[in-house]
Parts: sequence; C-alpha cells; structure tokens
Amino acid sequence: MILKKATVLIVDDDPDVLTAVKLLLKTEAQEIITEKNPENLNWLLQRNQVDLVLLDMNFNSAINTGNEGIYWLRKIKEWKPAVCVIMITAYGDIDLAVRSLKEGANDFIVKPWHNEKLIDTIKDLLDKKEGVKPAKSSSKSSGSDTSILGESEVMEDIFHKVNKIAPTDANILLLGENGTGKDLMAKAIHERSLRADKPFVKVDVGALTDTLFESELFGHKKGAFTDAREDRAGRFEEAHGGTLFLDEIGNISLQQQAKLLTVLQNRQVTRLGTNKPVDVDIRLICATNVPLSELANEGRFRKDLIYRINTVEINMPPLRKRNEDIVILAKHFARLYAGKYLKPAIDFDAAALQKLKSYNYPGNVRELQYTIERAVIMADDPVLRADDLLFSILETPGEVVEDDDNVPLSTLEKNAILRVIDKHNGNITRAAKELGLTRTALYRRLSKYDI
Repeated sequence: MILKKATVLIVDDDPDVLTAVKLLLKTEAQEIITEKNPENLNWLLQRNQVDLVLLDMNFNSAINTGNEGIYWLRKIKEWKPAVCVIMITAYGDIDLAVRSLKEGANDFIVKPWHNEKLIDTIKDLLDKKEGVKPAKSSSKSSGSDTSILGESEVMEDIFHKVNKIAPTDANILLLGENGTGKDLMAKAIHERSLRADKPFVKVDVGALTDTLFESELFGHKKGAFTDAREDRAGRFEEAHGGTLFLDEIGNISLQQQAKLLTVLQNRQVTRLGTNKPVDVDIRLICATNVPLSELANEGRFRKDLIYRINTVEINMPPLRKRNEDIVILAKHFARLYAGKYLKPAIDFDAAALQKLKSYNYPGNVRELQYTIERAVIMADDPVLRADDLLFSILETPGEVVEDDDNVPLSTLEKNAILRVIDKHNGNITRAAKELGLTRTALYRRLSKYDI
C-alpha cells in the first residue's frame, strides 16, 4: 500500500507531537487520526481501517507499568495483528524500544526525528506490507558492517540501536572489555551519521598528561610553552563538523574532566596561550573499558560529565557472550589474511571450528583476529586444523612466579619457553609456532638458556 492511500493513527499524550506529525503527514497520507489517550486505541482500531500506528513509548495513563508503550503494542497486535506499528521513543528509552521490536513492533523512531527519515520509514513499511520491493538506497547499508560482523541476538540488538542513533547528534558512550570492537563501532556510527563526509578524529585521552591533554584537545598558540614552535589546532577544531572519538575516557584525571566538561557545555575551545574562544561543532563518541558502575564513583569520575557524554550508551559484549559469531568472525579473518599474505583460500576442519567455539577468549575479538592471522601465516595447507590454532600466552594465565617484580626478563622468557615446550610434549615445531618464533630462533634460545 502506498502512503497516499493509507490511514495513519498517531497515539501520544504530547499535543505538540500530535500536531507536528499531523502537519508533516497531512499531504502524504489519505487520513491522519490523532489520539492522546491510549485507552481509546481499541475503539479507534475497530472503527477505522488503520494501516499504521505511530505509538509513544510512555504515557501518563492508568496503566502504570513503567513501559506503557510495550503494553499497548501487545494490545494492538492482539486486536489487529496486521497493523504496522512504529514506536516513538526518547534517547533514554532506546533499549526499551529495541525490545519492542521483539514484541512485534516494525520499527522505532527517536525524538527529535528528521522529517524525511520518518516519511521514508513509513513508506518502506507500507511497501513491505504490500510486497513492494523498496528502491535501493544510496546511503550506507544497515546491519552488520563488514568490519563488525555478527548474527547473535545481542549484536542484532546493537545494530538496531546503531541504525537509529547514528543519524542523530546524540553523544554516545561505548562500554566494553578490551578487544570487543569499540573503535570499529565508533567508526561505523560515524559512517552512518549525517556527518559521514566530515572528519572522524580519534584521541586516546587516557595516555595524555595534563599539559598534553589541553594542547592535544584544545590546541595552542606559538610560544604557549617551550616546544610550541607554531600555532596548532587541537583535535576539537580538527573534528569540527564531524565526529570526535575520545578513547579510554575512563582513565582521565578529575582535573582533565573539569576542562573537558567546560568545553562540552560551551561548545567552545580556547587554545593554550590565548584568551580567544573558538566555536566547535562536533558529535562526541567516548569509549572506556571501565564498567559504568565504577565510572559512577564520584571519587573517580564526575557524574555531570557522565551525563554529558552518555546520552546513549552501547555495551559491546565480550566474545564469550556471543558464541554464535565466533565462526563467522574466524572465516572473515581467514579470508582477510589469506588475501593479505597471498595465500590460497583458507578453510577450517570440524575439529578446528570446535576448538574455536570452545575457547573463552579473554582477549575478545582482537585475540581471535591475531590467532587466525598467525595460523594463516604459518599454514602449509589450505585447511586449518585444531593444532594450527594457538591462542596467545599473553591472554592465557601461566604459572605464578613468586615476587615476579624482581625477576629478570630473561628468567621470564626462559620460563615461558619451558612452559610452552612442556605443553607440546617437547615438540619444537609446535612450540615455536605458539611462541611466534622460527625453529632456528627457538633453538638459539634453548642454547642461550641451556635448556
């Protein structure tokens, strides 16, 4: 069904929203019905041939469930299963809106929305309902980015969320362990945003001293300090119009947090050595491996800054929580590195796949990636076997060495070699492969340490 012939019902207790959507769709749809009270939904659906409902997530109604939108969605699907439903949500309710998709909603939109995007969403849903193939979009594809692969339920939820929030200017906080793909997710959000053709600037703020922090982020004038030999724009200015990605935000000091908060509140930076503020327009994405519960400790991180950077949060799951994606990722990395190292197409036998799926991955996707890269480099055969997959000893806990702060590096290396050789029952070839050495290099070390 085309929108011109459709009847659209808008249910929201905010009269401004009802008026705005009615004016927007007035010339697009055949009939627009507005309703403030969701308790009238059944009566309206029985009386009118409604094709699509725009339904708010929250109402001040007699049904006080805390998530009224889900309640009324279920009722609509019970009364009129064929009706398309688009949920209307605020940034803070995006997780709930994603859940609504599992409850039968067709899509959701985030306030404030872009008018053209809302109209396109409605048109696409009505076209799908009638079996009309939608026109190919020139925008970036949704779903699994080529570098962010996954078909697990937890990743599908994240993809839904990203596709909704990416076109907005909402500040985003990426949470998750090291190696879960926070960098790649930040780039994917930028590429799906309305700022995609503008700069994407990344800064590892956790590694900056107080002096470098100001100079790196806000810039400096020539002579502002000893090594300031010329004027230099900071990363905020470099990212003007685009996206600024602050990695390891959980590791910055309280003093740095105060300076960052001032800039984010005023949307202005002042270069070191000058009093002249410069306006900046950036979309901010931050990332940290510090759990939000720890970050909320006032002694460690300012709560007013958390609220400023965390309009929407995305939790990147550890690989052990998305086991269904391991084989997909492994095959992707095998194709990638076979091409990079000019190898024939690489595949895995059943035992290799089972070994991959049964490992815990303390280093997450990054560890899987390096494991596959090492296996592809060392492979003599186009089919990888279980013995070819050697997980990093950096991530695998070894024997505890007493008082290891005082143990020489040579002793630690000797102990690591002994441990790996013992693990492979004296097989030098396999031990060398796991250690990332050639057989010759390993023999030299055996001689050096008189093993």
